[in-house]
Amino acid sequence: MSLKIVVLAKQVPDTRNVGKDAMKEDGTINRAALPAIFNPEDLNALEQALQLKEQNPGSTITLLTMGPPRAAEIIREGLFRGADGGIVLTDRAFAGADTLATSYALSCAVRKIKDYDIILGGRQAIDGDTAQVGPQVAEKLGIPQVTYAEQILKIENGKATVKRRLERGVETVVVPLPAVITVNGSADECRPRNAKLVQRYKYAKTPSEKQGLSEECLKLYEQRPALNLYEWSVNDVDADLSQVGLAGSPTKVKAVQNVVFQAKESKQLTAADNEIEDLVKELIANHTIG
Repeated sequence: MSLKIVVLAKQVPDTRNVGKDAMKEDGTINRAALPAIFNPEDLNALEQALQLKEQNPGSTITLLTMGPPRAAEIIREGLFRGADGGIVLTDRAFAGADTLATSYALSCAVRKIKDYDIILGGRQAIDGDTAQVGPQVAEKLGIPQVTYAEQILKIENGKATVKRRLERGVETVVVPLPAVITVNGSADECRPRNAKLVQRYKYAKTPSEKQGLSEECLKLYEQRPALNLYEWSVNDVDADLSQVGLAGSPTKVKAVQNVVFQAKESKQLTAADNEIEDLVKELIANHTIG
């Protein structure tokens, strides 16, 4: 069966490069001051979507992200790997959203898409580590959910068979479609960019990115509709302003601490029995073990 697949993706600040300007006074992330990357586990989810597309001819993948206009970059990254299109939810009213407001906005967008069989997303984003958005989207849409997925084994008779990677083992479950599935980082890594797709989609742009282009360039986008990325605002998805952005976010960040790990004294040991015995005695004496 052909599938309509929606992949929830997020452009996140690179947490390896967090500086003093990482947070604003209101406790929200200063995204303009940090390098932005494709959330790693969302790439795992994209790979599962691409595998489903290969296994089910005629399937399509739509990427859905929420963020500032520059978040269109991850839509292009998805197109370079085999996705078919993308939508950026961007509006000043969305700014400062916690997981509750984010999942509400995304669920409104999915309702506008209407025709979908499966919604995939990463287990969690590295800028929050909450693992809440995927399950909240499922709850708001009133559809089943499977979390901690490592592989979608098959889709048959309107049901998906999913392998879950849990702390103490592996579980295989069957879920009726449509459903939300969140994918672990232990799933297959996303394939690299395809050179032909990069050439095809490198000029794909949103309306915001087309501002200032010449009429000749704009005609190109009329002739090649696949290069048109969509931007949806609060009004486009019929969202309630009281439930988006800061207004719809009960979670507030009170403070952020920059913790620096200091290297401590280290010892190098050989495999000699006496050195190992001395180390064990030392660890027992200082109550590290025992």
